[in-house]
Amino acid sequence: MRPASLLPLFASLTGLSGVGPKTSKPIAKAVGGERVVDVLFHLPFALVDRRARPTIMTAAVNEIATIEVEVLSHRPGRGPRQPYRVTVGDASGEMQLVYFKAEGDWLTRLLPIGSMRLVSGRVETWEGLRQMPHPDYVVAPEDAAKIPPIDPIYPLSAGITARAMARVVGAALDHAPRDLPEWLDGPLMRREGWPAWFEAWTRVHRPETAEDVSADGPARLRLAYDELLANQLALALVRRRLRRTRGRPVVGTGVVQEKLRAALPYRLTGGQEQAIAEIAGDLAAPLRMLRLLQGDVGAGKTVVALFAMAIAVEAGRQACLMAPTELLARQHGKSLAGLCEAAGLRLAVLTARDTGAGRRRILSDLAAGEIDVLIGTHALLEGEVVYRDLGLAVIDEQHRFGVDQRLTLAAKGDDGLDVLVMSATPIPRTLTLTAFGDMDVSRLMEKPAGRKPIDTRVVSLSRLDEMVAGVERAMAGGAQVYWVCPLVTESETTDAAAAEDRFAHLSARFPGLVGLVHGRMKAAEKDRVMQEFAEGRLKLLVATTVIEVGVDVPQATVMVIEQAERFGLAQLHQLRGRVGRGAAASFCILLMADGAGKTARQRLETLRDTDDGFVIAEADLKIRGAGEILGTRQSGVPEFRLVDMDRHLPLMEIAHDDARLILDQDPQLKTPRGEALRVLLYLFERDAAVRYLASG
Repeated sequence: MRPASLLPLFASLTGLSGVGPKTSKPIAKAVGGERVVDVLFHLPFALVDRRARPTIMTAAVNEIATIEVEVLSHRPGRGPRQPYRVTVGDASGEMQLVYFKAEGDWLTRLLPIGSMRLVSGRVETWEGLRQMPHPDYVVAPEDAAKIPPIDPIYPLSAGITARAMARVVGAALDHAPRDLPEWLDGPLMRREGWPAWFEAWTRVHRPETAEDVSADGPARLRLAYDELLANQLALALVRRRLRRTRGRPVVGTGVVQEKLRAALPYRLTGGQEQAIAEIAGDLAAPLRMLRLLQGDVGAGKTVVALFAMAIAVEAGRQACLMAPTELLARQHGKSLAGLCEAAGLRLAVLTARDTGAGRRRILSDLAAGEIDVLIGTHALLEGEVVYRDLGLAVIDEQHRFGVDQRLTLAAKGDDGLDVLVMSATPIPRTLTLTAFGDMDVSRLMEKPAGRKPIDTRVVSLSRLDEMVAGVERAMAGGAQVYWVCPLVTESETTDAAAAEDRFAHLSARFPGLVGLVHGRMKAAEKDRVMQEFAEGRLKLLVATTVIEVGVDVPQATVMVIEQAERFGLAQLHQLRGRVGRGAAASFCILLMADGAGKTARQRLETLRDTDDGFVIAEADLKIRGAGEILGTRQSGVPEFRLVDMDRHLPLMEIAHDDARLILDQDPQLKTPRGEALRVLLYLFERDAAVRYLASG
């Protein structure tokens, strides 16, 4: 249960002064939530300095000024398109306040002729005359305090004005508790010069200097660290939960592993052997394994996972492999079936598609211990899936699963469960702590022998017709082709290629041979089209980035990425990895718009010149920054509200070390600071971590 001290923050927006059911909707859309805390987490991105108090004629043009004026005259517009103009003046001259679509008599009440007013806004010129279109503030001189000297600027959405947002934020700040216990270490706060929690919020939302809203300012740094510490503390708690002493080390005999080695058509790489040894060491230890197996496209992660599962089976236990999609689960089952049969491993695949007698038979065999390795999707998390003795869970494409799902799967092991997670998305070393701070890491840096390089070329989009002709020749030669577009449908705000338009274009050229998949399709329909492509009934697959991971069609040898400059480097590398999976030579064509900028060209040239995913990931980090990579690439990485990863990443290691030290000294967070840290976890909605603490 969330602490009572936080209840005001998690109350509805409609509890704030001036916010009703109707006005709450655009506010919720702008701030990304319907609670008071969502407003507080909605940070300003800039500020307006209104401290300049010039006269009309000394005010700088195109700058913000606050000027005391006398209202001289009103001139309503002569038609609906004509603006309403109010002439004002001071000792230095005159200017006009300009209002478009002015209605009713509110302007005559706001600006009575002969009255004195303070007006604040941007001073412009029109036909040689000074004007201030739609002043931000108009108040009587005695109400000067209503004009903030420093005005924070917030992201907005339709239906909410800057003034209205500022009022809502002010109301949220007034609503926030001021007396929360301090969870940060005193020496750290003094060393960094960070303010207390409520003071930090006040500085950010009621700034007095530019530093108050800066990502590098003390207030933002403190709030960012709060969020990073909550993230790392939650991960550390999960790690401790999973790594408790279990009393049943898993030690393999080597018999099944030797059969697997004999059945492989190639020798394992040094990296694969090292990863298997690291996993075997974890399994044999008296603590639960929680290890990340990170490897580039084609590095052989699945084979390493199979050896890990073989060790569990050699020790008399069962293993499962969970994939993010039914298609990928069945592909894993198909690709591993031959090896499992040769090694004597009893393999089964279970997905939502399995129903009736077939499903009941799998579940019965699983519970009886007659299945050694079970492969499936989220179905493996369901309560009806009961194992005789599950010892190892392998989770493929970890970034698509959250921590809660990982723990749910871990709970399937009655006597301790080892967990191995895999990711084919290379992540720069500096970013691994954000999502994988609770894991040991194995990296596969080599590719298996015989893996052919993919011929990557950058081609102008103006040569589109030539490219279509080349695709036709490739298909005539037996190749299958991917064609990836950045959007699903045509957009009015961008000229980016749309998959549906390209599908229509290519279908007219190659009737009956073209399929379409994108994220808006129902899963069953998407899987059907993918299956037809995998079986060779479709020769060309038009898609968005839904094919980025988990698609294995060895006969697909051509990847065309339209407007490739719109994708990140790591994403392009993942897409390229969909080809080059068979014996034939493979090609990746990066179609680039003629107007692409220097940075875009640099990205594509990097991809053309290297196929090392870790080199590409580091280059992507330098070019795009951590924030964009984490924000768009990794759906399982926590969504940070207050952290600017490009500015605040150095704080991550401090938070990581602090979280470990805290739990070393106070494993159950029972000390006064520990209780305060529980409040922090709830504040940033790491509720699961607190539940796991409460469960003992």
